[in-house]
Amino acid sequence: MATKLVLSLFTVVVSFSCALSIAPAASSEDINQWCNETPNPEPCKYFMARGSHRFAPKQKSEFKKMAMQVAMERALTAETHHKELGSKCRTEREKSAWADCLKLYESTVFHLNQTLSRKCSDSDVQTWLSTALTNLDTCRAGFVELGVSDLVWPLMSNNVSKLICNSLAIDHNNGSSHKQTYRKGFPTWVSPGDRKLLQSWTATRANLVVAQDGSGNYRTIKAALAAAARRRGSGRYVIHVKRGVYRENIEIGINMKNIMLVGDGLKYTVITGSRSVGGGSTTYDSATVAVTGEAFVARDITFRNTAGPQNYQAVALRSGSDHSVFYRCSFEGYQDTLFVHTQRQFYKECYIYGTVDFIFGNAAVVFQNCMIYARKPLRGQQNVVTAQGRTDPNQNTGISIHNSRVMAASDLKPVLSSVKTYLGRPWKQYSRTVYLRTYLDSLVDPAGWLAWDGNFALNTLYYGEYMNLGPGSSTSRRVKWGGYRVMTRATEASRFSVANFIAGRSWLPATTVPYTSGI
Repeated sequence: MATKLVLSLFTVVVSFSCALSIAPAASSEDINQWCNETPNPEPCKYFMARGSHRFAPKQKSEFKKMAMQVAMERALTAETHHKELGSKCRTEREKSAWADCLKLYESTVFHLNQTLSRKCSDSDVQTWLSTALTNLDTCRAGFVELGVSDLVWPLMSNNVSKLICNSLAIDHNNGSSHKQTYRKGFPTWVSPGDRKLLQSWTATRANLVVAQDGSGNYRTIKAALAAAARRRGSGRYVIHVKRGVYRENIEIGINMKNIMLVGDGLKYTVITGSRSVGGGSTTYDSATVAVTGEAFVARDITFRNTAGPQNYQAVALRSGSDHSVFYRCSFEGYQDTLFVHTQRQFYKECYIYGTVDFIFGNAAVVFQNCMIYARKPLRGQQNVVTAQGRTDPNQNTGISIHNSRVMAASDLKPVLSSVKTYLGRPWKQYSRTVYLRTYLDSLVDPAGWLAWDGNFALNTLYYGEYMNLGPGSSTSRRVKWGGYRVMTRATEASRFSVANFIAGRSWLPATTVPYTSGI
Protein backbone atom coordinates (compact mmCIF):
# COMPACT_ATOMS: atom_id res chain seq x y z
CA MET A 1 0.00 0.00 0.00
CA ALA A 2 1.52 3.28 -1.03
CA THR A 3 1.24 6.26 1.22
CA LYS A 4 -2.36 7.26 1.73
CA LEU A 5 -4.52 9.39 3.92
CA VAL A 6 -7.34 11.52 4.59
CA LEU A 7 -10.08 14.21 4.56
CA SER A 8 -12.19 16.70 2.61
CA LEU A 9 -14.18 19.86 3.38
CA PHE A 10 -15.75 23.25 3.01
CA THR A 11 -14.46 26.75 3.51
CA VAL A 12 -15.77 27.85 6.84
CA VAL A 13 -16.36 31.25 8.30
CA VAL A 14 -14.68 30.92 11.65
CA SER A 15 -16.18 32.37 14.80
CA PHE A 16 -14.59 31.84 18.16
CA SER A 17 -16.71 31.06 21.18
CA CYS A 18 -13.59 30.58 23.26
CA ALA A 19 -13.87 32.74 26.36
CA LEU A 20 -10.64 32.71 28.33
CA SER A 21 -10.45 34.80 31.44
CA ILE A 22 -8.23 37.80 30.96
CA ALA A 23 -5.03 37.22 32.86
CA PRO A 24 -1.93 39.38 33.23
CA ALA A 25 0.20 39.79 30.14
CA ALA A 26 2.53 36.84 29.71
CA SER A 27 6.28 37.06 29.97
CA SER A 28 8.44 34.86 27.74
CA GLU A 29 9.31 32.78 30.81
CA ASP A 30 5.61 32.10 31.49
CA ILE A 31 4.99 30.87 27.96
CA ASN A 32 8.25 28.92 27.82
CA GLN A 33 7.39 27.05 30.99
CA TRP A 34 4.11 25.82 29.56
CA CYS A 35 5.52 25.12 26.10
CA ASN A 36 8.38 23.05 27.49
CA GLU A 37 5.77 20.47 28.56
CA THR A 38 4.65 19.89 24.95
CA PRO A 39 6.16 17.52 22.33
CA ASN A 40 7.11 20.50 20.12
CA PRO A 41 8.16 23.35 22.43
CA GLU A 42 9.89 25.61 19.87
CA PRO A 43 6.93 26.28 17.53
CA CYS A 44 4.77 26.57 20.64
CA LYS A 45 6.97 29.36 22.04
CA TYR A 46 7.27 31.14 18.71
CA PHE A 47 3.58 31.20 17.78
CA MET A 48 2.23 31.63 21.30
CA ALA A 49 4.19 34.89 21.54
CA ARG A 50 2.51 36.05 18.31
CA GLY A 51 -0.98 34.68 18.89
CA SER A 52 -4.12 36.64 19.72
CA HIS A 53 -4.16 35.63 23.40
CA ARG A 54 -0.82 36.60 24.83
CA PHE A 55 -1.35 36.16 28.55
CA ALA A 56 -0.13 33.70 31.12
CA PRO A 57 -2.52 30.79 31.60
CA LYS A 58 -3.09 29.84 35.21
CA GLN A 59 -4.32 26.32 34.53
CA LYS A 60 -3.55 23.58 32.04
CA SER A 61 -7.08 23.80 30.62
CA GLU A 62 -6.47 27.47 29.77
CA PHE A 63 -3.16 26.61 28.15
CA LYS A 64 -4.81 23.90 26.05
CA LYS A 65 -7.45 26.36 24.85
CA MET A 66 -4.72 28.81 23.91
CA ALA A 67 -2.75 26.09 22.12
CA MET A 68 -5.81 25.08 20.10
CA GLN A 69 -6.51 28.68 19.14
CA VAL A 70 -2.92 29.20 18.01
CA ALA A 71 -3.18 26.01 15.91
CA MET A 72 -6.42 27.37 14.48
CA GLU A 73 -4.88 30.71 13.57
CA ARG A 74 -1.92 29.04 11.87
CA ALA A 75 -4.23 26.68 9.99
CA LEU A 76 -6.21 29.64 8.64
CA THR A 77 -2.99 31.24 7.43
CA ALA A 78 -1.85 27.97 5.85
CA GLU A 79 -5.22 27.50 4.14
CA THR A 80 -5.01 30.97 2.60
CA HIS A 81 -1.47 30.30 1.44
CA HIS A 82 -2.50 26.95 -0.04
CA LYS A 83 -5.23 28.51 -2.15
CA GLU A 84 -2.63 30.78 -3.73
CA LEU A 85 -0.48 27.79 -4.74
CA GLY A 86 -3.00 26.45 -7.25
CA SER A 87 -1.47 28.51 -10.05
CA LYS A 88 1.90 26.85 -9.46
CA CYS A 89 0.61 23.36 -10.31
CA ARG A 90 2.23 22.19 -13.54
CA THR A 91 0.42 18.92 -14.24
CA GLU A 92 -2.97 17.31 -13.73
CA ARG A 93 -1.48 15.11 -11.00
CA GLU A 94 -0.23 18.14 -9.10
CA LYS A 95 -3.64 19.76 -9.47
CA SER A 96 -5.30 16.61 -8.18
CA ALA A 97 -3.12 16.49 -5.06
CA TRP A 98 -3.52 20.24 -4.54
CA ALA A 99 -7.32 19.99 -4.81
CA ASP A 100 -7.38 17.27 -2.15
CA CYS A 101 -5.32 19.47 0.14
CA LEU A 102 -7.66 22.39 -0.35
CA LYS A 103 -10.54 20.28 0.98
CA LEU A 104 -8.39 18.86 3.76
CA TYR A 105 -7.22 22.27 4.97
CA GLU A 106 -10.79 23.54 4.96
CA SER A 107 -11.77 20.49 7.00
CA THR A 108 -8.91 21.08 9.40
CA VAL A 109 -10.01 24.68 9.98
CA PHE A 110 -13.58 23.50 10.53
CA HIS A 111 -12.63 20.89 13.12
CA LEU A 112 -10.17 23.09 14.96
CA ASN A 113 -12.92 25.69 15.20
CA GLN A 114 -15.22 23.04 16.68
CA THR A 115 -12.73 22.28 19.44
CA LEU A 116 -13.09 25.87 20.65
CA SER A 117 -16.79 25.46 21.37
CA ARG A 118 -17.89 25.47 24.98
CA LYS A 119 -20.36 22.67 24.30
CA CYS A 120 -17.90 19.98 23.20
CA SER A 121 -16.72 17.18 25.49
CA ASP A 122 -13.13 16.06 26.06
CA SER A 123 -13.84 13.11 23.76
CA ASP A 124 -15.08 15.49 21.05
CA VAL A 125 -11.95 17.62 21.37
CA GLN A 126 -9.61 14.65 21.02
CA THR A 127 -11.63 13.33 18.06
CA TRP A 128 -11.56 16.62 16.17
CA LEU A 129 -7.89 17.29 16.91
CA SER A 130 -7.14 13.75 15.72
CA THR A 131 -9.12 14.47 12.55
CA ALA A 132 -7.30 17.75 11.91
CA LEU A 133 -3.91 16.05 12.25
CA THR A 134 -4.91 13.17 9.98
CA ASN A 135 -6.16 15.60 7.33
CA LEU A 136 -2.76 17.22 7.04
CA ASP A 137 -1.04 13.85 6.82
CA THR A 138 -3.44 12.86 4.04
CA CYS A 139 -2.70 16.08 2.20
CA ARG A 140 1.01 15.29 2.15
CA ALA A 141 0.37 11.68 1.14
CA GLY A 142 -1.43 12.68 -2.06
CA PHE A 143 1.63 14.46 -3.44
CA VAL A 144 3.88 11.52 -2.51
CA GLU A 145 1.74 8.76 -3.99
CA LEU A 146 1.31 10.60 -7.29
CA GLY A 147 5.04 11.30 -7.45
CA VAL A 148 4.69 15.09 -7.58
CA SER A 149 6.10 16.19 -4.23
CA ASP A 150 9.06 18.14 -5.58
CA LEU A 151 7.64 21.64 -6.15
CA VAL A 152 4.27 22.46 -4.59
CA TRP A 153 4.50 20.42 -1.39
CA PRO A 154 7.67 22.12 -0.02
CA LEU A 155 5.90 25.47 -0.43
CA MET A 156 3.10 24.18 1.81
CA SER A 157 5.31 23.10 4.69
CA ASN A 158 4.32 24.75 7.98
CA ASN A 159 4.07 24.07 11.69
CA VAL A 160 0.33 23.37 11.90
CA SER A 161 0.78 19.61 12.47
CA LYS A 162 3.23 20.24 15.32
CA LEU A 163 0.86 22.70 16.95
CA ILE A 164 -2.01 20.20 16.71
CA CYS A 165 0.21 17.49 18.24
CA ASN A 166 0.90 19.85 21.13
CA SER A 167 -2.83 20.36 21.70
CA LEU A 168 -3.44 16.62 21.64
CA ALA A 169 -0.76 16.01 24.25
CA ILE A 170 -1.94 18.58 26.81
CA ASP A 171 -3.78 16.95 29.69
CA HIS A 172 -4.65 13.93 27.53
CA ASN A 173 -6.10 10.76 29.02
CA ASN A 174 -5.69 8.67 25.85
CA GLY A 175 -9.42 8.64 25.18
CA SER A 176 -10.13 5.93 27.73
CA SER A 177 -11.88 7.86 30.50
CA HIS A 178 -15.29 8.31 28.90
CA LYS A 179 -17.73 5.43 29.11
CA GLN A 180 -19.78 4.58 26.08
CA THR A 181 -23.16 3.01 26.61
CA TYR A 182 -25.43 1.09 24.25
CA ARG A 183 -29.13 0.87 23.83
CA LYS A 184 -30.81 -1.85 21.81
CA GLY A 185 -27.58 -2.80 20.09
CA PHE A 186 -26.36 0.71 19.18
CA PRO A 187 -24.22 3.40 20.79
CA THR A 188 -26.37 5.95 22.56
CA TRP A 189 -25.37 8.68 20.17
CA VAL A 190 -27.74 6.99 17.73
CA SER A 191 -31.08 8.64 18.45
CA PRO A 192 -34.25 6.59 19.01
CA GLY A 193 -35.65 7.96 15.75
CA ASP A 194 -32.63 6.86 13.72
CA ARG A 195 -32.65 3.48 15.42
CA LYS A 196 -36.24 3.00 14.28
CA LEU A 197 -35.37 4.01 10.74
CA LEU A 198 -32.53 1.51 10.60
CA GLN A 199 -34.43 -1.38 12.14
CA SER A 200 -37.92 -0.94 10.74
CA TRP A 201 -37.61 1.45 7.84
CA THR A 202 -40.46 1.71 5.33
CA ALA A 203 -40.47 3.54 2.00
CA THR A 204 -43.12 5.95 3.24
CA ARG A 205 -40.49 7.51 5.52
CA ALA A 206 -38.35 8.76 2.62
CA ASN A 207 -38.03 12.47 1.89
CA LEU A 208 -36.87 11.72 -1.66
CA VAL A 209 -36.80 8.66 -3.90
CA VAL A 210 -34.15 7.85 -6.50
CA ALA A 211 -35.16 5.43 -9.25
CA GLN A 212 -33.50 4.79 -12.60
CA ASP A 213 -36.83 3.93 -14.20
CA GLY A 214 -38.28 7.37 -13.49
CA SER A 215 -40.68 6.23 -10.76
CA GLY A 216 -39.03 8.41 -8.12
CA ASN A 217 -38.20 12.07 -7.67
CA TYR A 218 -34.80 11.74 -9.37
CA ARG A 219 -32.95 9.27 -11.57
CA THR A 220 -29.50 9.83 -9.98
CA ILE A 221 -28.26 9.97 -6.42
CA LYS A 222 -26.28 13.13 -7.20
CA ALA A 223 -29.45 14.96 -8.22
CA ALA A 224 -31.21 13.87 -5.03
CA LEU A 225 -28.29 15.02 -2.89
CA ALA A 226 -28.27 18.38 -4.66
CA ALA A 227 -31.94 18.75 -3.74
CA ALA A 228 -31.22 17.68 -0.16
CA ALA A 229 -28.56 20.37 0.10
CA ARG A 230 -31.25 22.99 -0.56
CA ARG A 231 -33.55 21.77 2.20
CA ARG A 232 -34.44 23.90 5.18
CA GLY A 233 -33.23 22.76 8.55
CA SER A 234 -30.69 20.08 9.37
CA GLY A 235 -32.81 17.22 10.72
CA ARG A 236 -32.60 13.63 9.50
CA TYR A 237 -33.19 13.52 5.72
CA VAL A 238 -33.88 10.13 4.15
CA ILE A 239 -33.19 9.32 0.50
CA HIS A 240 -34.52 5.99 -0.73
CA VAL A 241 -32.34 4.60 -3.52
CA LYS A 242 -34.34 1.96 -5.36
CA ARG A 243 -32.76 -1.14 -6.83
CA GLY A 244 -30.32 -0.59 -9.65
CA VAL A 245 -26.63 -0.14 -10.42
CA TYR A 246 -25.76 3.55 -10.05
CA ARG A 247 -22.52 4.44 -11.83
CA GLU A 248 -21.76 7.64 -9.95
CA ASN A 249 -18.97 9.16 -7.93
CA ILE A 250 -20.65 10.85 -4.99
CA GLU A 251 -19.43 13.32 -2.39
CA ILE A 252 -21.55 14.23 0.63
CA GLY A 253 -19.81 17.29 2.01
CA ILE A 254 -19.32 18.61 5.51
CA ASN A 255 -22.27 20.99 5.25
CA MET A 256 -24.71 18.12 4.63
CA LYS A 257 -25.58 16.77 8.06
CA ASN A 258 -27.98 13.94 8.89
CA ILE A 259 -28.24 12.44 5.42
CA MET A 260 -29.46 8.84 5.28
CA LEU A 261 -29.26 6.64 2.17
CA VAL A 262 -31.48 3.55 2.19
CA GLY A 263 -31.28 0.94 -0.55
CA ASP A 264 -33.44 -2.04 -1.44
CA GLY A 265 -30.82 -4.49 -0.20
CA LEU A 266 -27.09 -4.86 -0.70
CA LYS A 267 -27.69 -7.29 -3.57
CA TYR A 268 -29.98 -4.87 -5.35
CA THR A 269 -28.86 -1.28 -4.76
CA VAL A 270 -25.27 -0.77 -5.90
CA ILE A 271 -23.23 2.43 -6.20
CA THR A 272 -20.15 1.79 -8.32
CA GLY A 273 -17.13 3.63 -9.70
CA SER A 274 -13.62 2.87 -10.95
CA ARG A 275 -11.27 5.65 -9.90
CA SER A 276 -7.82 4.53 -8.73
CA VAL A 277 -4.26 5.61 -8.08
CA GLY A 278 -3.32 3.59 -11.17
CA GLY A 279 -5.77 5.73 -13.11
CA GLY A 280 -4.32 9.02 -11.85
CA SER A 281 -6.40 9.75 -8.75
CA THR A 282 -5.08 10.07 -5.22
CA THR A 283 -6.23 7.37 -2.83
CA TYR A 284 -8.31 10.03 -1.11
CA ASP A 285 -10.08 11.08 -4.30
CA SER A 286 -10.51 7.56 -5.70
CA ALA A 287 -13.56 6.88 -3.52
CA THR A 288 -16.77 5.92 -5.29
CA VAL A 289 -18.64 7.47 -2.37
CA ALA A 290 -17.04 9.99 0.00
CA VAL A 291 -18.86 11.40 3.00
CA THR A 292 -17.81 14.01 5.55
CA GLY A 293 -21.18 15.40 6.62
CA GLU A 294 -21.88 14.62 10.27
CA ALA A 295 -24.20 11.76 11.31
CA PHE A 296 -24.39 10.08 7.90
CA VAL A 297 -26.28 6.77 7.87
CA ALA A 298 -26.46 4.10 5.15
CA ARG A 299 -28.51 0.93 5.08
CA ASP A 300 -28.92 -1.93 2.57
CA ILE A 301 -26.51 -0.59 -0.07
CA THR A 302 -23.39 -1.93 -1.80
CA PHE A 303 -20.47 0.48 -2.32
CA ARG A 304 -18.15 -0.80 -5.06
CA ASN A 305 -14.93 0.09 -6.86
CA THR A 306 -14.27 -1.93 -10.02
CA ALA A 307 -10.76 -0.65 -10.83
CA GLY A 308 -9.39 -4.11 -10.00
CA PRO A 309 -6.19 -5.18 -8.23
CA GLN A 310 -3.98 -4.10 -11.15
CA ASN A 311 -4.80 -0.42 -10.48
CA TYR A 312 -3.66 -0.54 -6.85
CA GLN A 313 -5.40 1.80 -4.41
CA ALA A 314 -9.08 2.12 -5.33
CA VAL A 315 -11.53 3.09 -2.60
CA ALA A 316 -15.18 2.04 -2.59
CA LEU A 317 -16.16 4.22 0.36
CA ARG A 318 -14.36 6.92 2.31
CA SER A 319 -15.94 8.17 5.53
CA GLY A 320 -14.82 11.18 7.52
CA SER A 321 -18.33 11.58 8.92
CA ASP A 322 -18.49 11.89 12.69
CA HIS A 323 -21.09 9.59 14.25
CA SER A 324 -21.62 7.76 10.96
CA VAL A 325 -23.37 4.38 10.83
CA PHE A 326 -23.39 1.70 8.13
CA TYR A 327 -25.95 -1.07 8.61
CA ARG A 328 -26.25 -4.15 6.40
CA CYS A 329 -24.04 -2.62 3.72
CA SER A 330 -21.37 -4.16 1.50
CA PHE A 331 -18.01 -2.68 0.49
CA GLU A 332 -16.36 -4.28 -2.54
CA GLY A 333 -12.90 -3.64 -3.95
CA TYR A 334 -9.36 -4.95 -3.86
CA GLN A 335 -6.61 -2.71 -2.47
CA ASP A 336 -7.86 -0.04 -0.04
CA THR A 337 -11.55 -0.89 -0.29
CA LEU A 338 -12.83 0.86 2.82
CA PHE A 339 -11.20 4.11 3.92
CA VAL A 340 -12.25 4.76 7.52
CA HIS A 341 -10.53 8.08 7.30
CA THR A 342 -11.40 9.99 10.49
CA GLN A 343 -13.98 10.60 13.23
CA ARG A 344 -16.24 8.10 15.10
CA GLN A 345 -17.82 5.37 12.97
CA PHE A 346 -19.87 2.20 13.48
CA TYR A 347 -20.42 -0.71 11.07
CA LYS A 348 -23.06 -3.35 11.84
CA GLU A 349 -23.75 -6.57 9.90
CA CYS A 350 -21.70 -5.39 6.93
CA TYR A 351 -19.68 -7.29 4.29
CA ILE A 352 -16.19 -6.07 3.38
CA TYR A 353 -14.19 -7.52 0.45
CA GLY A 354 -10.61 -6.79 -0.52
CA THR A 355 -6.97 -7.80 -0.77
CA VAL A 356 -4.26 -5.38 0.39
CA ASP A 357 -4.94 -3.10 3.39
CA PHE A 358 -8.60 -3.21 2.55
CA ILE A 359 -9.79 -1.66 5.82
CA PHE A 360 -7.55 1.35 6.48
CA GLY A 361 -7.50 4.87 7.86
CA ASN A 362 -7.38 6.72 11.16
CA ALA A 363 -10.94 6.83 12.49
CA ALA A 364 -12.15 5.55 15.85
CA VAL A 365 -14.20 2.72 14.36
CA VAL A 366 -15.99 -0.40 15.55
CA PHE A 367 -17.02 -3.25 13.25
CA GLN A 368 -19.64 -5.45 14.86
CA ASN A 369 -21.10 -8.68 13.46
CA CYS A 370 -19.42 -8.09 10.11
CA MET A 371 -18.25 -10.55 7.44
CA ILE A 372 -14.73 -9.75 6.23
CA TYR A 373 -13.69 -11.54 3.02
CA ALA A 374 -10.14 -11.65 1.63
CA ARG A 375 -10.09 -11.98 -2.17
CA LYS A 376 -7.55 -13.32 -4.63
CA PRO A 377 -4.77 -10.70 -4.98
CA LEU A 378 -2.31 -10.09 -7.79
CA ARG A 379 0.34 -12.75 -8.28
CA GLY A 380 2.98 -12.39 -5.58
CA GLN A 381 0.84 -10.20 -3.32
CA GLN A 382 -0.15 -10.99 0.25
CA ASN A 383 -3.54 -10.14 1.69
CA VAL A 384 -3.68 -7.76 4.65
CA VAL A 385 -7.03 -7.01 6.24
CA THR A 386 -6.20 -3.77 8.09
CA ALA A 387 -3.72 -0.90 7.90
CA GLN A 388 -4.49 1.52 10.70
CA GLY A 389 -2.95 4.99 10.44
CA ARG A 390 -2.49 6.54 13.90
CA THR A 391 0.46 8.95 13.71
CA ASP A 392 0.37 10.35 17.23
CA PRO A 393 0.14 8.41 20.51
CA ASN A 394 -2.49 10.84 21.80
CA GLN A 395 -4.97 10.32 18.98
CA ASN A 396 -8.05 8.45 20.22
CA THR A 397 -8.27 6.37 17.04
CA GLY A 398 -8.03 2.74 16.03
CA ILE A 399 -9.86 -0.20 14.45
CA SER A 400 -11.90 -2.53 16.66
CA ILE A 401 -13.34 -5.68 15.05
CA HIS A 402 -15.86 -7.32 17.38
CA ASN A 403 -17.85 -10.52 17.05
CA SER A 404 -17.17 -10.75 13.32
CA ARG A 405 -15.77 -13.32 10.87
CA VAL A 406 -12.62 -13.25 8.70
CA MET A 407 -13.06 -15.62 5.77
CA ALA A 408 -11.78 -16.42 2.27
CA ALA A 409 -13.88 -15.14 -0.63
CA SER A 410 -14.86 -17.62 -3.32
CA ASP A 411 -12.06 -16.55 -5.70
CA LEU A 412 -9.40 -17.01 -2.99
CA LYS A 413 -10.42 -20.50 -1.85
CA PRO A 414 -8.94 -22.41 -4.84
CA VAL A 415 -5.51 -20.75 -4.33
CA LEU A 416 -5.57 -20.52 -0.54
CA SER A 417 -2.35 -22.49 -0.10
CA SER A 418 -0.37 -20.03 -2.23
CA VAL A 419 -1.59 -16.74 -0.69
CA LYS A 420 -0.79 -15.56 2.81
CA THR A 421 -3.37 -13.48 4.65
CA TYR A 422 -2.66 -11.32 7.71
CA LEU A 423 -4.86 -9.48 10.19
CA GLY A 424 -3.04 -6.18 9.76
CA ARG A 425 0.18 -4.24 9.39
CA PRO A 426 1.38 -0.92 10.84
CA TRP A 427 0.86 1.74 8.23
CA LYS A 428 1.82 4.45 10.73
CA GLN A 429 3.95 4.69 13.87
CA TYR A 430 1.18 4.17 16.45
CA SER A 431 -1.09 1.86 14.48
CA ARG A 432 -3.84 0.39 16.69
CA THR A 433 -6.10 -2.57 15.83
CA VAL A 434 -7.85 -5.22 17.91
CA TYR A 435 -9.90 -8.34 17.15
CA LEU A 436 -12.41 -9.26 19.87
CA ARG A 437 -14.39 -12.53 19.98
CA THR A 438 -14.03 -12.85 16.20
CA TYR A 439 -13.97 -16.03 14.12
CA LEU A 440 -10.69 -16.32 12.19
CA ASP A 441 -10.75 -18.98 9.48
CA SER A 442 -7.78 -21.02 8.27
CA LEU A 443 -6.69 -18.37 5.74
CA VAL A 444 -5.10 -16.33 8.58
CA ASP A 445 -1.35 -16.94 8.71
CA PRO A 446 -0.13 -18.38 12.05
CA ALA A 447 2.03 -15.25 12.57
CA GLY A 448 -1.19 -13.23 12.44
CA TRP A 449 0.36 -9.86 11.65
CA LEU A 450 2.75 -8.53 9.00
CA ALA A 451 5.57 -5.99 9.38
CA TRP A 452 5.36 -2.88 7.21
CA ASP A 453 9.04 -2.18 6.68
CA GLY A 454 11.66 -3.90 8.81
CA ASN A 455 11.28 -2.94 12.48
CA PHE A 456 9.12 0.11 11.79
CA ALA A 457 6.52 0.68 14.55
CA LEU A 458 6.79 -2.84 16.00
CA ASN A 459 7.22 -1.51 19.52
CA THR A 460 4.95 1.54 19.25
CA LEU A 461 1.91 -0.13 17.65
CA TYR A 462 -0.96 -1.62 19.66
CA TYR A 463 -2.30 -4.87 18.20
CA GLY A 464 -4.45 -7.13 20.32
CA GLU A 465 -6.53 -10.29 20.19
CA TYR A 466 -9.16 -11.29 22.72
CA MET A 467 -11.00 -14.63 22.87
CA ASN A 468 -11.08 -15.18 19.12
CA LEU A 469 -12.32 -18.44 17.61
CA GLY A 470 -11.66 -20.63 14.58
CA PRO A 471 -8.72 -22.44 12.97
CA GLY A 472 -6.79 -19.21 12.42
CA SER A 473 -7.20 -17.92 15.98
CA SER A 474 -4.38 -19.79 17.76
CA THR A 475 -1.88 -17.31 19.20
CA SER A 476 0.89 -19.85 19.87
CA ARG A 477 2.86 -18.82 16.75
CA ARG A 478 1.95 -15.14 16.65
CA VAL A 479 4.52 -12.36 16.16
CA LYS A 480 6.70 -11.45 19.16
CA TRP A 481 6.58 -7.69 18.70
CA GLY A 482 6.69 -5.34 21.67
CA GLY A 483 3.38 -3.76 20.70
CA TYR A 484 1.43 -7.02 20.19
CA ARG A 485 -0.55 -8.55 23.02
CA VAL A 486 -2.92 -11.41 23.67
CA MET A 487 -5.53 -9.80 25.88
CA THR A 488 -6.62 -12.01 28.75
CA ARG A 489 -8.57 -9.53 30.85
CA ALA A 490 -12.00 -8.24 29.91
CA THR A 491 -11.09 -4.85 31.36
CA GLU A 492 -8.39 -4.35 28.71
CA ALA A 493 -10.53 -5.63 25.85
CA SER A 494 -13.53 -3.55 26.91
CA ARG A 495 -11.57 -0.35 26.18
CA PHE A 496 -12.34 -1.12 22.52
CA SER A 497 -16.05 -1.81 22.88
CA VAL A 498 -18.66 0.34 21.19
CA ALA A 499 -19.42 1.90 24.55
CA ASN A 500 -15.89 2.91 25.45
CA PHE A 501 -14.06 3.32 22.16
CA ILE A 502 -16.54 5.38 20.13
CA ALA A 503 -18.81 6.62 22.94
CA GLY A 504 -21.57 4.86 21.07
CA ARG A 505 -24.18 5.13 23.79
CA SER A 506 -24.32 8.86 23.26
CA TRP A 507 -25.13 8.75 19.53
CA LEU A 508 -25.96 5.29 18.18
CA PRO A 509 -29.46 5.03 19.69
CA ALA A 510 -30.57 7.82 17.38
CA THR A 511 -29.83 5.67 14.32
CA THR A 512 -31.98 2.72 15.44
CA VAL A 513 -29.21 0.34 14.36
CA PRO A 514 -28.94 -2.55 16.83
CA TYR A 515 -25.60 -2.79 18.62
CA THR A 516 -23.88 -4.41 21.58
CA SER A 517 -22.23 -1.91 23.87
CA GLY A 518 -19.82 -4.24 25.65
CA ILE A 519 -17.71 -7.19 24.55
